[in-house]
Amino acid sequence: MTNYNFSQEKKQIQKSDLEWKNDLDNLSYQVLRKSYTERPFTGEYNLHFENGIYKCKGCNQILFSSVNKYESNCGWPSFDKAIPSSIVYIEDLSHNMKRIEIKCSKCDGHLGHVFNDGPKETTGKRYCINSAALSFNKKQ
Repeated sequence: MTNYNFSQEKKQIQKSDLEWKNDLDNLSYQVLRKSYTERPFTGEYNLHFENGIYKCKGCNQILFSSVNKYESNCGWPSFDKAIPSSIVYIEDLSHNMKRIEIKCSKCDGHLGHVFNDGPKETTGKRYCINSAALSFNKKQ
């Protein structure tokens, strides 16, 4: 089993909209700052299964371990568990649906949504994440 040190500084990141636009590529800006959803099956990490950690592309906070990634066939990277306290959960009533939006707890960037249709043998959760909101650090 792979062990990672997930302790991280919890200082809130605050930037102007212009700073976010300058710091992120266009798709990552649209996803993280404007709550855009990338098209299914197009994201860099959808079928990515290397050992390592997934971080927020906006602030580098550790969000997920590859140990918790699985193939859900939904078109976006899916995880059954997030790193404790790395995610903020918000009720999302947009598009005539009732969902739970998840945001990075450090920079308030939109990551995706969490659903209760994940693997029953683990947590039963499916954290459905936009690849454009993530960066990946391979385990050395």
